[in-house]
Amino acid sequence: MKNLPWHSKAVLALTVFLPVFFLISALGTKIGLWGWQIGLLALTMGGGVIILGLLALIAAISLVLVLIRKPRRNGLAGLALAGLVVAGGVLTMFASMANTASKNPIHDVATDTANPPAFSAETMAAREKAEANPLNDYQTPLSDIPVFEGVSPSVAIRSHAQIITETYPTLQPLPLGQASPQQGAAAVAAAMDELGFKSIRSDSAAGRVEGVAETYWFGFKDDVVARISDKQIDFRSVSRVGQSDLGANAKRIAALRAATAAKLGGG
Repeated sequence: MKNLPWHSKAVLALTVFLPVFFLISALGTKIGLWGWQIGLLALTMGGGVIILGLLALIAAISLVLVLIRKPRRNGLAGLALAGLVVAGGVLTMFASMANTASKNPIHDVATDTANPPAFSAETMAAREKAEANPLNDYQTPLSDIPVFEGVSPSVAIRSHAQIITETYPTLQPLPLGQASPQQGAAAVAAAMDELGFKSIRSDSAAGRVEGVAETYWFGFKDDVVARISDKQIDFRSVSRVGQSDLGANAKRIAALRAATAAKLGGG
């Protein structure tokens, strides 16, 4: 380390610091040291991009300096290239996330867009306590919903119902078949437990099963509800914070539907 030139030391230090920085940003959000706006937006997406840009710049400078100086030290060239690869890879991942967000602009998804399943008073109270995004009418254009301020004009004119229908065409209710509503509710609760949901509650009188899904790193919580009727089960998954869910709610519904169907013995 002592024999390394300053630029190689900087590349090595930044490369080692990056995962620590991202880990602190995520876990600090999860355990409540700061809000998600700081952990995700300010630190991860803001500070992280600055550090990545600095790493890429210094790594590029280091590579040039190593190549033009004699005798050439291949190990230093490899270190500089590694820094460029790390910076480029993470920045590419961020760009991919931004692209995914543009394709999945909402954070509230249901299998019934005309009459989405409703949450219980307990869940609504938990969302209010967490200062979660309000639930919005599925027929309202996003331009009329404050949290979606800034989305592109082509997205702003569309409603939740339109976006869900167009973006997730395979998302469908689960037919009960020969199973009873009680069996359906039990299957949903068991599937939620299997998938790691928390705070699972069943209300047989209301035909409703609810649970909370939590992401591993940042600890983002999404509320999930299943409405069981005599013929089918409808699902809804809603993020508490943020604008885009990166497609997570639709994937979650698909996974929950499949797990429920397996427990009912059909598809």
